[in-house]
Amino acid sequence: MRALSEVEILSLTAVLKMESDGLAMQRAVDSIITDEDLKKQAQASVLASEGRIKGIQQFMNENEISVVKEVK
Repeated sequence: MRALSEVEILSLTAVLKMESDGLAMQRAVDSIITDEDLKKQAQASVLASEGRIKGIQQFMNENEISVVKEVK
């Protein structure tokens, strides 16, 4: 595989952050859902998000992509 550009790495990390933030929101909302059918859909959505996050992390690990955060 070719080396990723800085823009591609930034995009990949942005997608990972977006998925992580969305997962946190889904988990928070899941606790207040009372309808059983909607709760099942919300839980399926959480599992799908977890799968996407794991897939992105696996891709980054396999391709030795490290994310270094700037310390202020």
